Amino acid sequence: MALHVYKFGGTSVGSPAAVEAVARIVLNARAEHQVAIVVSAMSGVTDALLRGAHTAAAGDPATFGAIADELRARHATAALELVANADERRALRIETERLLGEFRTLCHGVNVLGELTPRALDTIGALGERLNAPLVAAALRAKDIPAQAVDAGTLIITDDRFGDATPLLDETNLRVNRELRPLFEQGKVPVITGFLGTTREGRTTTLGRGGSDYSAAIIGAALDADEVVFYKEVDGVLTTDPRVVPEARVLRRLGYDEISELAYFGAKVLHPKTIQPLVEKNIPVHFKNTFNPDHPGTVVLPRGTAGAGTIKAVTAIRNLTMLTVAGRGMLGVPGIAARTFTAVARLHASVLMISQASSEQSICFVIPSKLAEEVQQSLETELASEIARRDIDGVFIQDQAVIISVVGAGIRTTPGIAGRIFAAVGEAGINIHAIAHGSSECSISLVVDAADADTAVRAIHPLTAPLETTTTTSERL
Repeated sequence: MALHVYKFGGTSVGSPAAVEAVARIVLNARAEHQVAIVVSAMSGVTDALLRGAHTAAAGDPATFGAIADELRARHATAALELVANADERRALRIETERLLGEFRTLCHGVNVLGELTPRALDTIGALGERLNAPLVAAALRAKDIPAQAVDAGTLIITDDRFGDATPLLDETNLRVNRELRPLFEQGKVPVITGFLGTTREGRTTTLGRGGSDYSAAIIGAALDADEVVFYKEVDGVLTTDPRVVPEARVLRRLGYDEISELAYFGAKVLHPKTIQPLVEKNIPVHFKNTFNPDHPGTVVLPRGTAGAGTIKAVTAIRNLTMLTVAGRGMLGVPGIAARTFTAVARLHASVLMISQASSEQSICFVIPSKLAEEVQQSLETELASEIARRDIDGVFIQDQAVIISVVGAGIRTTPGIAGRIFAAVGEAGINIHAIAHGSSECSISLVVDAADADTAVRAIHPLTAPLETTTTTSERL
């Protein structure tokens, strides 16, 4: 029998009505194939847990207790609406109390020490999924769907980079099959916590915000699933952010490379690393709407099958800073670029885009703004000798930068597309600070001022292909 992995995000499991919708989807799916589901915390719960941790570290001894009380009430209310069996509700209450007791204890320790370590933050942040998976499993059982909550800490083994852990795939694949295959054989639906894993030593880690999507992909790849479906609160992947362009449309089909570009460049589609394990196994991906499951959604297909040579989507990634290393003395000097990016890498800063003048007199790159000052200092230290000799004029910061990325398979090699993009931006009166074109077959990226970002998106969006899209009447992002 075919096996599908479904991922339900925070909004999809954020209320009793939403969990009821999930139960209907799973009930219908089980008539055709085996199902495993991965769930996020209820919407807003992870933010609340982290707020409790940060306020405790700042010296506030009370807020985390109030948050624990609010979360207890919220989960108890949901259990009362979703689960009729008194014994089931009692078991849920005991587990909720245990987890919230752990939250209080951790936050008390953080408050006393006045220090919040990455390891403690991961343990606290992962509690939301651990609170929700047993509740969703019990709600499915109330609908006569045999379900069992599974803690992903028993499945996904990672390194110890807390906050952004990397799965150790060989060990993870063994664990996933060892723990989940028997449940399928028993006819059960595993309800798996997203977002989290553990180190070999059993310490809780997280995969980064949005990491529940990554969890589903890792598990789907380990199981050689026939499909991984991401259920969200919109009908599929949109041509752009509908808050900027209300006429944004749902894309019916995309390629693996296109969805990877969209994820990396700010589209609220999935965790940037999610697609990797699925591409390696050639597993189809589907995006659907929990609250409108009859809509066909967006299907992600292998590269080259999704309408090459057309613009599919326009995204904007914000809160960025562009740094420029410039000086006439850089001309022909080997190693400057290597030293520049070594200095950036030491700070674990993510470089989203790079552009270098053909004269070799300047290099510019874009990073998250929160790291800009630290990266600038690191570069000035690394290049201090060249700056002192005036071979390099300095390291210059341009704040409030935004990358506009235009995505579509084959657009790099399709004549005329780049010209149309630059013409649209120019007609809108927007100045482009940097361009990356040619490094990717399916994207062209531009750096513009933050104040011009929405205008740039609106100018480019009419160039998106009208084919392979549908209008959407679902709730907007």
